[in-house]
Amino acid sequence: MPTYDALIRELRGRTAEIDASALAASLANGTRPVLIDVREADEHAQGEIGGSVFIPRGFLELRIEKVAPDREAPVVVYCASGTRSVFAARSLSELGYTDVKSLAGGFSGWKRAGLPWSAPQALRADQESRYSRHTMLPEVGLAGQLKLLASKVLCIGAGGLGSPSSMYLAAAGIGTIGMIDDDVVDASNLQRQILHATDRVGVAKVESAETTLRGLNPDVKVDKHRTRITADNALQLIGGYDVVIDGADNFATRYLVNDAALRLGKPVIHASIFRFEGQITVFPAAGGPCYRCLYPSPPPPEDAPSCAEAGVLGVLPGIMGVLQATEAIKLLLGLGETLAGRLLCIRRDEDALPRAQAAPRPDVARPAATASIARRSR
Repeated sequence: MPTYDALIRELRGRTAEIDASALAASLANGTRPVLIDVREADEHAQGEIGGSVFIPRGFLELRIEKVAPDREAPVVVYCASGTRSVFAARSLSELGYTDVKSLAGGFSGWKRAGLPWSAPQALRADQESRYSRHTMLPEVGLAGQLKLLASKVLCIGAGGLGSPSSMYLAAAGIGTIGMIDDDVVDASNLQRQILHATDRVGVAKVESAETTLRGLNPDVKVDKHRTRITADNALQLIGGYDVVIDGADNFATRYLVNDAALRLGKPVIHASIFRFEGQITVFPAAGGPCYRCLYPSPPPPEDAPSCAEAGVLGVLPGIMGVLQATEAIKLLLGLGETLAGRLLCIRRDEDALPRAQAAPRPDVARPAATASIARRSR
């Protein structure tokens, strides 16, 4: 059997290599290859070549197709000194990649040549553990998790919808969560508003929310706005956030949030609940319908009772709030297809059991003709 030295000599003889100066010229003239860093996390944390994609060697075969779907595109792999990248190049060739090179001398050679490099953004050791199930997803990865940590989401209301949505956003690592609510915790809230607890009855909801969210994830900053959103403060409150979670308990607030978000270009994730029924959609602020498109005018007050008047199944706002958090993460990371232009409904069937159905994509000009109004409460 060949020794390791014999094997690496053989592989080098069969693997195309590129030196640091040639790679720098390729990156500068616009004919840049897909540049893959196959070192380990502790090595990558010490620096990287700008524009490279970090895929530890052990995950290369699993993740490469997401990064380089075109097997004929030029690919350059690099490690610390140019040895592991030779093995990586061989693996890519076996997967059908036809133009793969290894960086001679690796990252060490790149630095010795005096070429530019940067210290990558990185997670702390405790964050690597906390978010490991995110970062192992190719669609999220380290870059996606860092983006979540830098994101800001505003929750209108710390009630039935704001509770599950904010908790899952905090768990996901959203860096800043704003909570707008002027109410205090009441015992009747606890059947569905899981942000709060029995020993916090009488405490301001935004204070209770901060206690829960920070207890769940100390990475999260909670902006407490103990107020109602009004025409005087809407633009200021919404303007500092990337996405708005609408958990308002009245139509006037929903229209106000819609109008302010449109003016600021902020997407709104709308959800509503009533007894056993719920609905959710996304108003993207550009290129899609808004709340006024769906509901040009509010219903009569007698057709829109609050949960205090009509009741609500306690788990229902949990379902809708989790869906709101899901849509927020999709927007922040650019993943998949959002519910923009569509209305997802949970409706009570003849057997009084909730069932989910997706309404057809509404016509922006006439959505109200096909959409029934679902009343909302916290």
